[in-house]
Amino acid sequence: MDQTALDTTPVNQTTNKLWKFGPALPDVKPIASSGDPDWQQAKPAAIARALQLALARPHGNWYVVDAARRITDKPRRLRIAGRELVAWRANGEIVIAPDACPHMGASLAEGCVRNGNIVCPWHGLELGSRGSGSWKPYSVHDDGVLAWVRIGAADPQVPAPVLPKRPDFFIEGVVRMEAKCDPADVIANRLDPWHGVHFHPYSFAGLKVLALTEDSITVRVAKRIVGRIVVETDAIFFSPEPRSIVMTIIEGEGKGSVVETHAAPIDEGRTAIVEATLATSDRAGFQHVLKLQRLIGPLIERSARRLWVDDVAYAERLRELRLL
Repeated sequence: MDQTALDTTPVNQTTNKLWKFGPALPDVKPIASSGDPDWQQAKPAAIARALQLALARPHGNWYVVDAARRITDKPRRLRIAGRELVAWRANGEIVIAPDACPHMGASLAEGCVRNGNIVCPWHGLELGSRGSGSWKPYSVHDDGVLAWVRIGAADPQVPAPVLPKRPDFFIEGVVRMEAKCDPADVIANRLDPWHGVHFHPYSFAGLKVLALTEDSITVRVAKRIVGRIVVETDAIFFSPEPRSIVMTIIEGEGKGSVVETHAAPIDEGRTAIVEATLATSDRAGFQHVLKLQRLIGPLIERSARRLWVDDVAYAERLRELRLL
């Protein structure tokens, strides 16, 4: 039988009568026996240790903003790390600066952009990327998918945001949501893969942890396509810096695809979650699928947003428990 044909192989011991679609995966033994329930495998102390390692990594004071394409020549107000900011494009380049006009404090986000400069709505003062007196734009990084801003001192060891290896060709979907939690709660959620089947049964039919180190978690997951039809993939989770965690598919359908989850503090107890899915495939004809970005991208975003409705609740609950 062709390896991409449908079969009736059970995905794991707890899920049967599922129809698996996609290439066969290598035979790998999970780290836990079939008799160990997920609540025993998800050890709070181990998750906490992994979180502390992530929080100790260098970050260069870079904060994710949103999808780069969502910053246009229309001013947009942002709040990151307790600071009011305004973002716009000037001659195709992203500019992010303090939202308060240096003249009398008007909100520049309520103004307009003229010839690449932002125009104060109160008195017409034009401000550009070179700044004016103490009013100066922040350092910005556009990685082609996401926009970043540096708030704080520059770190020569981290001149740009710490990013994972991305596929050469991909269809992207980026969602941004806000949660009543701290960035660490978002990362902690992603360091607990064991909740997936229980908390997201509409999306995942099975999950096994294949490898677990202090720095990474490797899982085999059965993601539902529709009903009992699933696709199995192996993926590794790793946190490259304190406010980011990345899932990379290393075997199976979509090998090389990446899901980057980034968290930026808005204020204490309030966080912006920006998740970028970069979907790729080594199947013949994927180059033609790339032309469907405008159709497929929104579908990717809808699926991610549905998961994050639940995961926001998870992250917010973590913060509530921490404050008890």
